[in-house]
Amino acid sequence: MAEKETKNKLKDLIEPVPEEISKLEKEEAELKAKEELPEAEVDERIKRLERKENREAEELKRSIAAWVPKTKLGKMVKSGEIKNIDQIIDSNQKILEAEMVDSLISLQSDLLLVGQSKGKFGGGKRRAWRQTQRKTMEGNVVTFSCVAVVGDRNGHVGVGIGKAKETLPSRAKALRNARLEVIKITRGFETKEEKGNKPHTIPFVVEGKCGSVRIKLMPAPRGTGLVISDEGKKILRLAGIEDIYSVSTGQTRTTFNVAQAIIDALKKTNVEVLKWY
Repeated sequence: MAEKETKNKLKDLIEPVPEEISKLEKEEAELKAKEELPEAEVDERIKRLERKENREAEELKRSIAAWVPKTKLGKMVKSGEIKNIDQIIDSNQKILEAEMVDSLISLQSDLLLVGQSKGKFGGGKRRAWRQTQRKTMEGNVVTFSCVAVVGDRNGHVGVGIGKAKETLPSRAKALRNARLEVIKITRGFETKEEKGNKPHTIPFVVEGKCGSVRIKLMPAPRGTGLVISDEGKKILRLAGIEDIYSVSTGQTRTTFNVAQAIIDALKKTNVEVLKWY
């Protein structure tokens, strides 16, 4: 058998996630503001963050303008025949181009912490990428996995998984797959409220599963918040849910299965509503 030593060394996860950078910048601006910085400096930091957000929005507009659709559904979206994403979801049509979703709704994105960086005795910091290796005759083949979640905070959310030999390509694949898997959820109230109020929770109890993970989501009154794990909060916030109770069983340390179980439960809000009517 092969007796030669492996030449390829493990790659260190030293590249910061863009989302982490923006969060750190916002936290730093808030801390500096609390320390009674001059108003001019605080305003300058805020303007810098606003310019960054505007730059990202302009890049998105340019990419949508340069998009050349290849499918019939994409051509209908590009021409303006379809102006609402609910028309596509309600008709059970498959979304094959991510630009369709970007042109119909405004999405926000986040990454779930599915991996762990190196640390003594397994005490490494949680990271957005999960690193795996495959042994071959030539050495170690490293693969990075990433889970992204997108949503408009108004009843639409999607979760996608991406894998690549580098970190940033896996992130791009995960964001693309998340946009392709966008679903519509039904929101409601914990108790009867006046007409015109914004729904803040799910309308009834639903349960989702994936692998050994079982998650039950229950309606909660206003002000309760999201009683769920930190990674589950990211999904529910982007879905537009503000208050919820949850119970989970199984191997919940597997973030991949937890995310899929939450999506499975949210899908059932639409199924139950259809059965009720």
